[in-house]
Amino acid sequence: MSTQTAAPRQRRITAAGIGAAAVVVTILIALLSPWLTPYSAVATNADAALLGPTPAHWLGTDQYGRDVLTRTLEGGRYALLVAFLATSIAVTLGTLVGAVAAYADGWLDEAISRVLDAILSVPAVLALLLIVTVFGQGLWVIVLAVSIVYAPAVARVVRGAARPVVSSGYVAAARARGERALPIIGREILPNVLDTVLVEFAMRASWVVLLVSTLSFLGFGANPPTPDWGLMIQENRTALTVAPLGTVAPIVSLAVLVIGLNLAADGLAKRMGVDRAARAAA
Repeated sequence: MSTQTAAPRQRRITAAGIGAAAVVVTILIALLSPWLTPYSAVATNADAALLGPTPAHWLGTDQYGRDVLTRTLEGGRYALLVAFLATSIAVTLGTLVGAVAAYADGWLDEAISRVLDAILSVPAVLALLLIVTVFGQGLWVIVLAVSIVYAPAVARVVRGAARPVVSSGYVAAARARGERALPIIGREILPNVLDTVLVEFAMRASWVVLLVSTLSFLGFGANPPTPDWGLMIQENRTALTVAPLGTVAPIVSLAVLVIGLNLAADGLAKRMGVDRAARAAA
């Protein structure tokens, strides 16, 4: 391998590794946060409101006297939980729909594609706000709403990846043996689009994290006093000039997680040779 080829490969591996490390560290901090600081994330103290950084409060306190560092460390829990659940459901549902559409072809494929296009035409935030307004803002309502919003996009990409597999010789041989559609999809098609599914999971997770935090910022996600990055930004933005770390800390934490997920997804896609844009357009 030439030096020119090795250098870009090394850069890709390094970027993907940095992204994966950022994600792992964020998850570990969110899980271990109750043991990392001596303060409660929800207990208020009016006498200690809007303090700057001190030896006792490294990132200061918010307008309710709550320790900003503690709330920031625990703030990723809600977003990570919703992101994992919603991404898992969206990718699972989208994968099944996309594989069925690719295998069915003909009028059924056309009908599924038109339904997916109709759902994708609605802006994600608008659709989520409508669903949450009608059904409430409970955890499972948000999870299912996010899943419905993102499953069609996953289905489009998986359909594009599955179409060449459907026309392969081993699928034709399975059909000739008289195997039914579902066994063929499960044994022949899905294992051959697993690389695309894994990349979709990593990529969609970053978008879901941003979307969940946006909902919390708008007041439709986590309820006060839950430590959540989007909610922290919304609560502390009015005191930005007095105690800026209450707003800056969750913004930086959210950016690190999203950038980490994107770098990891990009590295995974390049490692597996997945061209998402080409497959989505197929």
